Amino acid sequence: MNIRALLPFAALAIAPCVFAADVAANWENHCVSCHGADGKGETKMGKKLKIRDLTDAAYQAKFTDADIVKAIKEGVKSETGKTTMKPIEGLTDDEINALVAHVRTLKK
Repeated sequence: MNIRALLPFAALAIAPCVFAADVAANWENHCVSCHGADGKGETKMGKKLKIRDLTDAAYQAKFTDADIVKAIKEGVKSETGKTTMKPIEGLTDDEINALVAHVRTLKK
């Protein structure tokens, strides 16, 4: 078989790895404006939305990894139905799982 004929297929197999953003870039692009770089939620928007402190171990114990995935994919609404976090679109499952793992590293 001709190697040159296989090159386009090899590029497609590698493409998801090449174009996937790393967790630090996704955290910065999608989360920091509300949660803050450290996850404490002490940003202007975080304070306005009354974002909980993701470094608080007791708070983190109240939600599962599946809850975080759901929040990322579907967003979050307050008890009154107000959207407090919009869904993050365009992330792969691997990128979402990396964000979940990152949130867990914030726990003190």
